[in-house]
Amino acid sequence: MLGVPLQHPSLTADPYRVLGVSPQASATEIKAAYRALVKQHHPDAGGDATTILALNAAWEVLGDQERRAAFDRRSSVAGVGAAAAGGPGTSGSSAGRGTKVPRTKGSTAEHAALEVWMASVYAPIDRNLGQVINPFAAQLKQLSADPYDDHLMELFCTYLEQSQQKMLKVEALYRSAMAPLLAKGFSLQLYHCFAQVKDALVDLERYTMGYVDSYLRDGRELMREAKRLRTALHQAKRAFG
Repeated sequence: MLGVPLQHPSLTADPYRVLGVSPQASATEIKAAYRALVKQHHPDAGGDATTILALNAAWEVLGDQERRAAFDRRSSVAGVGAAAAGGPGTSGSSAGRGTKVPRTKGSTAEHAALEVWMASVYAPIDRNLGQVINPFAAQLKQLSADPYDDHLMELFCTYLEQSQQKMLKVEALYRSAMAPLLAKGFSLQLYHCFAQVKDALVDLERYTMGYVDSYLRDGRELMREAKRLRTALHQAKRAFG
């Protein structure tokens, strides 16, 4: 049964507790819990950004097999409370509270690190995301003319395959360098954005294999949410100055 995160949970809270799952939960159960809670606590559904950030931070740990294993090892030695701060993007600093990142204060070195990360990590990630998100509406419209037409379906599948390759690049870029302190909250939102795209591509691929309308509907909604998040990231980036 899915749990409910504490009101305004800390970004450094126990990720299992945040997602309401046990340490023995399967990867499928964890993913299902995360997606259900994001929908439940999304600001558009009456939730708040702080809860969403905590959910994203928990998923960033438990959604990755290696990070989850590392967290479990630390927990067994030091206790969950002290270990949950591990993994990128889990800082509880004020820079990580919400998509709209205020103009940040920091040392010259911190701002230099921010500029490097934005140029070498965020910029190419955003470019790849745009190459997946922007063509989606046209690709779907083309397929909708006749989903059972082999040629149209082949074109749509090619788009999905190319998009999945771009998402592999996105993940590699995201893992290539930890976000600087000034961009912790921004980095979490970026992760949430491309996680939506990845889930959308999974559902859309399932649709192509069985023409189950619910997969198409879910994929379309996830891609729409990813587009909204990407726009919000563009707006937040301007706040860095």
